[in-house]
Amino acid sequence: MRKYAPANNFILTLLLLIVVTAFQPPVSTLSLTGAWAWQENSRQETLTFVDGYFVHAVFDKAGKQFQYTWGGPYTVKDDKIEVTVQFNTQQKEQVGQTVSIPWTDKNEQLVATVDNGEKTFKQLDKGIGELAGVWRIAGRKTGAQPVAMPLAPRRTLKILSATRFQWVAINVDTKEFFGTGGGNYTFKNGKYTENIEFFSRDNSRVGASLTFNGKVKDHQWDHSGLSSKGDPIDEMWKKLNAE
Repeated sequence: MRKYAPANNFILTLLLLIVVTAFQPPVSTLSLTGAWAWQENSRQETLTFVDGYFVHAVFDKAGKQFQYTWGGPYTVKDDKIEVTVQFNTQQKEQVGQTVSIPWTDKNEQLVATVDNGEKTFKQLDKGIGELAGVWRIAGRKTGAQPVAMPLAPRRTLKILSATRFQWVAINVDTKEFFGTGGGNYTFKNGKYTENIEFFSRDNSRVGASLTFNGKVKDHQWDHSGLSSKGDPIDEMWKKLNAE
């Protein structure tokens, strides 16, 4: 039996390693954090990844039609985004399950398979900002007295990137979904302004801009002004991952 010298064994091992590596897909270095958008005709879709939370919204801004949304906490495992679904307006039975989204990057854009189709999303922002994060309503003033609202299965969340916002009212135990709205926002000099692009409860609100007083300190966001119905509000929001 022919025996290979140690040097020959090393060369064969090195060649085998090169061949195996050549057939392995490269690991993407693209950061998902932030907001992403895709549009075809009047159909718009946004993906937001922030503080370990994901939300996908589909709407027609020009036609003032909200279509659907879903989301929940996520992790990334190689070429899959694993989402633990906390709400889904189309498929309620998915709540509590883990859904995998195949993804890759192409020229700094996100190529993701959602709704059984591959789409290329353009990045709108990188999720860096004073309000960027996942917030939950933690209190509301009635008169002069604040009333605390402990974290419970029934909750209202606001998911904000650097430029996009979306709120959802859900119950993670009963799988109920109560409403959502979203669009783009600015936060400058203590003024928080929402520009509404979709609203599940009342599409007549689409196109409206609402400005509130805002102050952020120690993971708490004080938020006051008039609601979309013109009612006065004075709310306290807390970072969900700080509790």
